[in-house]
Amino acid sequence: MRARVVAVIPARWASTRFPGKPMAELAGEPMIVHVVRRASEATTVDHVIVATDDGRIAEAAAAAGAEAVMTGECPSGTDRVAAAVAGRDEWEIVINVQGDEPLLSGDNIDVLVGGLIGDDEVRISTLCRPLEAERAEDPNAVKVVRDARGRALYFSRSPIPYPRHREVAWKLWRLHLGIYGFRRDALEEFVALPPSELEQAEGLEQLRALENGIPILVLDAPHPAFGVDTPEDLERVKKIINGE
Repeated sequence: MRARVVAVIPARWASTRFPGKPMAELAGEPMIVHVVRRASEATTVDHVIVATDDGRIAEAAAAAGAEAVMTGECPSGTDRVAAAVAGRDEWEIVINVQGDEPLLSGDNIDVLVGGLIGDDEVRISTLCRPLEAERAEDPNAVKVVRDARGRALYFSRSPIPYPRHREVAWKLWRLHLGIYGFRRDALEEFVALPPSELEQAEGLEQLRALENGIPILVLDAPHPAFGVDTPEDLERVKKIINGE
């Protein structure tokens, strides 16, 4: 019997750079509606939950066909995901879907789930794409390096590997996409751990898993991700949707 999979979309109202972002209008609908619809397209997903602290977001999510779960204040999106599925043992695999990716591909979710199902040793999975050389120094572009089995060695805002021999390094540069698949026990273990020193140094919570010996499988994403962090990003996505 196939493992039961739930996609959870953490969506909070407050945002330093873009307050109310989940309800920003995109092609005549709130952005959260687009994310729900995209997550529902994944063939491996049995159920979609929107985990939020705001009634307006919850109402829009429910109208789009997702289950809305009010979680209150949470220190991070991953904590919000864990709170949304707490006590619900029917879900064996939990996918943490970013609520600001209205162009999310269902295929990306299916790859994440496949990585978990295909290897019992894998407890967390995530995705990457080739990184353009001109973004290697961009701290907003999170990089990842993998071992021979595809496990993460490290994530960083700095260029890794360092381009001592550039012609070799650029072939290895990978952009990390912030979507995660968790086995249920791995999610519970992760949120129970205190923030690690590496996590705090880089501002990257996935380093908490590595620092505590939890392996992360990093798979190649079949499609790129388009996150909306600012109103300017929203305009860029609007143009993509309109084919401009």
